[in-house]
Amino acid sequence: MRMIFVNLPVKDLPATRRFFGALGFTFNEQFSDEQAACMVVAENIFVMLLVEKRFQDFVNGAVGDPEKDTQVLTCVSAASRAEVDEFKAKALAAGAREWKSNIEFGPMYGCSFQDINGHVWEMMHMAQG
Repeated sequence: MRMIFVNLPVKDLPATRRFFGALGFTFNEQFSDEQAACMVVAENIFVMLLVEKRFQDFVNGAVGDPEKDTQVLTCVSAASRAEVDEFKAKALAAGAREWKSNIEFGPMYGCSFQDINGHVWEMMHMAQG
C-alpha cells in the first residue's frame, strides 16, 4: 500500500493544530513534536505540518509565501454536498479565509478556503450515477 505525505510550512504550529483539530482532523503523535505535526487525513494520507525552519531543511531555495502566491491546491473528497458546506463553515469559524465562491461543475460541488497559514484547501463532492 502506498501512502501520501503532503508537507506544508506553517508559521505557528500550536495554532495550526488547533485550527485543523477544529475541522475534525486527528494527529499521529508518533510523528509529531514541537517542530512538526502529522495530521491524519485518511488511513494512508497524511499532512506534515512543519514549522518554516524545519520545512526549510527539506527544500532547496527559499520557502514560498502562500499569502503571495498559490503553491498548491489540496483537495479532500466529501461524501455529500452537506459535508462540503459543513466543512467550509467549520473552517471559516476556526479562522480560515474565503478563497473562492463554492463551485458547481456538473456532478461536482465544492468549496475552497485559505487556512490560517495561507494554504488553499478544497473539499469536493462528486456525485455518482
